[in-house]
Amino acid sequence: MVNISLFVNNFIHYVIEVLPALILGFFISGLIHEFLPDDFVDRYLAKKNFLSILWATLVGVLLPICCIGNLPVAISFYKRGARLGPVLAFLVATPATSITALLVTYRLLGLKFTIYIFFAAIVVGLIVGLIGNLFPVSDNKNKPDVCPQCKEAADGHHHHPDSLVEKMKAVLIYSFWKMPREIGLEIIVGLVLAALVVSMAPLEDIISTYLSGAFGYVFALPFAIIMYICSTATVPLVDALVNSGMNIGAGMLLLLVGPITSFGTLLVVRKEFGNKVLWAYLTVICLAGLILGYGFSLIY
Repeated sequence: MVNISLFVNNFIHYVIEVLPALILGFFISGLIHEFLPDDFVDRYLAKKNFLSILWATLVGVLLPICCIGNLPVAISFYKRGARLGPVLAFLVATPATSITALLVTYRLLGLKFTIYIFFAAIVVGLIVGLIGNLFPVSDNKNKPDVCPQCKEAADGHHHHPDSLVEKMKAVLIYSFWKMPREIGLEIIVGLVLAALVVSMAPLEDIISTYLSGAFGYVFALPFAIIMYICSTATVPLVDALVNSGMNIGAGMLLLLVGPITSFGTLLVVRKEFGNKVLWAYLTVICLAGLILGYGFSLIY
């Protein structure tokens, strides 16, 4: 049974906690979106070596794109001749974390959690990229677009205005209109779920009893795969679960794996690259997530 008054108080608490980080994160995302040159991304994602995987991972970590918005961009790189490895690394790193998610993670879960999730996303991106380069490369240039989620970005480019005033106007529009429209609902859902978790005493008892040990990983992994929520929105939910007694390593697993295994991503990977790549993608992410989550529980 939910105590409505307690739920409202907890929801307001989470909103107050994350709002400053969200505002700053949205603004920084707008700056990156507007001022990062398109040719920089093209140049470093199209190289056919390990360095291209590293660049794809690092660029993916920094770009302010959600787990749906990154799909047409990644596929456009593939159609221009980029190797499968950098494309998969980009698909992993982009939604796994972002400036906004890192700021909210720092605000709710602390510096150690923030640093670890940042480097964990890079590690998983690199591993998936290296595995991806082992698959044979098909003739992927000039294929028709198959990713309908974000048609306006299908060419992988954003056309920037010329003057500084127009650029800053575009930054504000992207930061406080487009970004909230894109992931705002998910963030609200995440806050609601977090407030529910900490407002239901029986649920908290269940979490502390059954999810505090190894079974926390058994719960977190399938939940991370089936849930559909962005990295920023996942943070308050993980915070609530951990504060209710969930294994800290399982919380890290949930935060890492959840955003990079959305149904949209899995369907596009299967359609573009086939079942073998899809299963390799999922297997590597799950194994890496379990290892990194357990590793975090040892050092936390």
